[in-house]
Amino acid sequence: MRLLDQLQRRFGRFAVPHLTEGLIALQVLAFTAGYLQPGFLEKIRLVPSRVLEGQVWRLATFVCQPPPMNLIFLIFFWYLFYLMGMALEGTWGTFRYNLFLLTGYVATVAVSFLQPDSPASVEFLQGSIFLAFAYLYPDFEILLFFLLPVKVKWLALLQAAYYGYSLLTADWMGRLLVAASLCNFALFFWHDIYLRMRAGGRRMAGQAARMQSARRPRHTCVICGANDLTHPKMSFRYCSKCAGGPCYCAEHIHDHAHLVEDKQKV
Repeated sequence: MRLLDQLQRRFGRFAVPHLTEGLIALQVLAFTAGYLQPGFLEKIRLVPSRVLEGQVWRLATFVCQPPPMNLIFLIFFWYLFYLMGMALEGTWGTFRYNLFLLTGYVATVAVSFLQPDSPASVEFLQGSIFLAFAYLYPDFEILLFFLLPVKVKWLALLQAAYYGYSLLTADWMGRLLVAASLCNFALFFWHDIYLRMRAGGRRMAGQAARMQSARRPRHTCVICGANDLTHPKMSFRYCSKCAGGPCYCAEHIHDHAHLVEDKQKV
C-alpha cells in the first residue's frame, strides 16, 4: 500500500470525481444511439485491428458500450453499478477508485491486442467492481430484481464461479481477458487476502490444539490406566495420603499402597 500512497500524493490532483455517474451516463447515451441508429454500437467496440487502421477512438468509446441486455435488466445493472461504484469511491477515495478502474482498463486493452480481430469487452472489468464491493461489504443486501433480498457475498460467489468456468472453458483470449480484468482486484486486495489467510491458518491451528486438548483425559488411574474417556461412567478420586495426590479409579482408591515421598537426597 506504500506504492498507492506515493502515487496518490503525486498524482491525486488528477483524479476524476464521480466517474461512475459519468460512465453510466455515457452508456445510457450509447444505448439510446444504438436503439435509434442500428449498427452504432459496432462502431464504438474495441476491435484492435480497427484501431491499428486508424479508428483510435475505439480505445475510449468501448467503455461506453452497455452490456447486451434488454432495458429492464440494464436499468438494474446501472443501479448496481452506481451503488457499488459510489461505495468504492467513498471507501477508497477518488484517486484509488480511478486507479482501480484504470488498471483494469489498461490490462484489458493490452490483452485485446494479442488477438487484433476479436472485439474486447468490458464485461469482466465491470465484474471486478462487483467483486471488490462484495469483498469490502460481504453482508450488504441487494434487492435482486427489486424484490428478493440477497447478501452480496453469495452473488459474488456465483460471479467467481462464472469466472472460474470461463477460465476452464473459454479460448485462450477469453482466459486472458478474465485474468486482465482481475489484475486490479489482485493489486488492491492481495495483501489483505494474504493477511486473512495467515490469520485463518492461526485460528485453525488454535482450534485443532483446543480440540486435541479436549480429547485428553482429565482423570487417569495410576494403577490400571483407566480414564474418564475410556470409562466415562466410572468415578475417580485423588488420594490425599499419597505423595503428589495421584488419581485412582473407584476400584483402586481403597485398595492401593500409599505412595511415600522419597526424601533421600541423591
